Amino acid sequence: MDITQARTFLAVLETGSFLHAAERVSVAQSTVSTRIKALEDALGQQLFIRNRAGASPTQIGREFARHAAAIVRMWDHAKLTLALPEDQKKRLTVGGQPSLWDGFLLKWLPWMRTNAPEIAIRAQMMASSTALTQQLLDGLIDFAVLYRPTARPGIVIRQVFEEQLVLVSSDLAAPKLDKGRYVFVDWGPEFQADHALNFPGMATPPLNLNVGTLGISFLLENRAAGYFPLRIAAPFLLSGELMRVKNAPAFTYPVYGAYPEDHDKELIKTVFRGLRHLSKREIPQIQSISI
Repeated sequence: MDITQARTFLAVLETGSFLHAAERVSVAQSTVSTRIKALEDALGQQLFIRNRAGASPTQIGREFARHAAAIVRMWDHAKLTLALPEDQKKRLTVGGQPSLWDGFLLKWLPWMRTNAPEIAIRAQMMASSTALTQQLLDGLIDFAVLYRPTARPGIVIRQVFEEQLVLVSSDLAAPKLDKGRYVFVDWGPEFQADHALNFPGMATPPLNLNVGTLGISFLLENRAAGYFPLRIAAPFLLSGELMRVKNAPAFTYPVYGAYPEDHDKELIKTVFRGLRHLSKREIPQIQSISI
């Protein structure tokens, strides 16, 4: 088996289709079929069930997924390690949910560059906490920052701070929850579930945005309301550009850092030191604001 077969296998697994996998890895569909057939021949096992709907992994295929992901990660790790500048000795792949990158992890990155310049960081965003936990298990990322991690053997989970999402409005004359002016800002599966539970009559809002903090710009330019993390909305609330919607529920989510228990302990200690430094600097100021 070569690395292209492993990448192709993972592309088929993730897209559920040989055609879409071909688009992802930029080859012809026939090439994808050839690679998967060669991989199945080498393993002596069928990895996918082909049908009109696409391609579904067999039980063996699901079991092989972790090995394929580990092979790809090891290869990428080897390439990145060999390519590291002389002043960078370690690498760290960090995954986080969208709202945690906005206004938090993006501030953590320069802290790391200043306080741990020897660490080369690769950052990625993923909406699902379940998917992030799985990537930790598969070895695709080294550290995850997320709301609701799934407890798994071999994964260490520590709380960093608490996040609060609040409903804010730019209609200063009458800040309220008006379906016609409401914007659903998608903060991930956890928020989607809580939103559906608290607002069953707003299952299909007229405007759905998956743009993170950019949604604030929409509110500032249009009379509208939407949910945002308090740490992100606070400056606009203090300036009077936005107002909290009274009696609207706020959603609180503990934010956690998760990592494999066998990971470099000194590196993990540095990561948490930066996260906690940032949370202590930012969060108390926000929580002390009476809005």
